[in-house]
Amino acid sequence: MRDLAGRVAVVTGAASGIGRALGRAFAAERMRVVLADVQRAPLEAVASELRAAGAEVRAVATDVAVADQVSALALQVQQAFGRIHIVCHNAGVFAGGLSWEAPLSDYAWVFDVNVWGVIHGVRAFTPLQLAHGEAGHVVITASMAGVTSAPFCAPYYMSKHAVLALAETLHLELAAKGAAIGVSVLCPELVNTRIGDSDRNRPEHHKRGGPSHAERELVETAIRNSTSAGTDPDAIAARTLAAIREQRFYVLSPEGDPWRDACHARLDAIRHARNPGPEVPGS
Repeated sequence: MRDLAGRVAVVTGAASGIGRALGRAFAAERMRVVLADVQRAPLEAVASELRAAGAEVRAVATDVAVADQVSALALQVQQAFGRIHIVCHNAGVFAGGLSWEAPLSDYAWVFDVNVWGVIHGVRAFTPLQLAHGEAGHVVITASMAGVTSAPFCAPYYMSKHAVLALAETLHLELAAKGAAIGVSVLCPELVNTRIGDSDRNRPEHHKRGGPSHAERELVETAIRNSTSAGTDPDAIAARTLAAIREQRFYVLSPEGDPWRDACHARLDAIRHARNPGPEVPGS
């Protein structure tokens, strides 16, 4: 997909961070952009910003953890534009702590958004992309956490490994079907986003229970304090656009980056049947 002008892009988790940057990047390509997020006010603010710059933008409040809401989003986009070309399943949250001490609500919430949110999106949008027969692309946001391992982050790391596997499977299935739809899995390094403040969007039914343990405080404080020094989301969006144009599946941190080195170390450990590291930066 070289010429994106006039085509339709959908981005979830679009009210902040990587999602907002993807929305801006697609708008700059003169695409028609649909932004979705559970945060209504910030979502409208992003949409207003892009409209002021001349983009054709729609904002649809959507909780990706709820299948019916994602299906409604897909139907609304189809009814409005008739064609859906690029879909970015990007919404994500973070929770840390020891695997045996993390409350079940952490696992449930992280999986509801990071895994089930992508499953709902793939089920709702991919059939519509296939139906119109035009070239398209699916972007699934994982993380370098999806190709590495680390302590104190089990719900998050598990979720990112899961969507990496889903993305690989989707890529193989669409290729087997001869579909003109590419797939990319976005695995960024630490990015300057508010993922360390994910609790601001935690629903009441997944309210965190139990005492706060040292490891939880350690990792969540580290995430909150370090993201401001992370990669600019606009750079991640540019990386993603390049992958879409090149029909490239893996969108990883650059060679020489510590996270890429950690990925190589993990792959070497698997190849040689060595015990896990950890090799991720700061672990």
